[in-house]
Amino acid sequence: MIMTKRRFPIPTRKTIRRREIPPLVTRRQLRRNKGALLSLAFFVILVAIAILAPVLAPYDPLAVAVEEQLLPPSSEHWAGTDLFGRDIFSRLLFGARVSLLVGVAAVAIASVPGLILGLIAGYNGRWIDGIIMRVMDMMLAFPGILLALSIVALLGPGLPNAMIAVGIAGIPNYTRLVRSSVLVTKRKQFVRAARAVGCRGWRIVFRHILPNIFTPVLILATLDMAWAILSASSLSFLGLGAQPPAPEWGAMLNEGRGYLRQAPWITAAPGLAIMLTVLSVNLLGDGLRDALDPRIRTRT
Repeated sequence: MIMTKRRFPIPTRKTIRRREIPPLVTRRQLRRNKGALLSLAFFVILVAIAILAPVLAPYDPLAVAVEEQLLPPSSEHWAGTDLFGRDIFSRLLFGARVSLLVGVAAVAIASVPGLILGLIAGYNGRWIDGIIMRVMDMMLAFPGILLALSIVALLGPGLPNAMIAVGIAGIPNYTRLVRSSVLVTKRKQFVRAARAVGCRGWRIVFRHILPNIFTPVLILATLDMAWAILSASSLSFLGLGAQPPAPEWGAMLNEGRGYLRQAPWITAAPGLAIMLTVLSVNLLGDGLRDALDPRIRTRT
């Protein structure tokens, strides 16, 4: 019997790209999700508008002109004016800064302590886990917006206190997510091998466990940003967030609620801005979840 030598094809750049390389798979999944791409484009434009607001705004957002109050949308004032004669379009542009700042700051306040507490509770276990999770259960017993209202009422009205309140209200979600991910990951073979060779606990947590649980935390942070923007706008609408004359979308809604029939454009513009921003962040978060989670993404 003559044995023939089997030839294997030499891998090329084209064949390598076809393999299941995680970054390439993630990029392909995002490209297939048109809603996520549109949301990402809208979010990038919104960030650019927030940065360039002083250049793009045609008027000073705080300038009062009593003779021009309650003017409807026109070529001079694209979104009309409010009851103080301030240009609504300019206030919308500057309000994007405030809303994005609130979303990022609130998510940071919620995710960093939640990540630390979840790592401690999940890795150490025992009585530490019991204490941390019972405190989180007590916080989860209150609806998120009600807990934020209680905290901001205790701290006092103002935008910084509103960001802190929304952030504290979101800590339990991150703690529970990180704890459950750590409980699953620390039983993996690579963690047991690291423990067997003598790695210290902090090295195992930050070198082996944390990189493997970061994806669900990133997805939750993206989805939570929309909730933070909406909650901060709700607090401002109730007069507990940004205070006049700050150009914040929720505060603008509060200012125009008494003129819904006389001048509906005062509330229509900031309401539409809040809706589009929250919708885009939610769609972007869903797209990232579909692209980064190997359990639900489709093979291409």
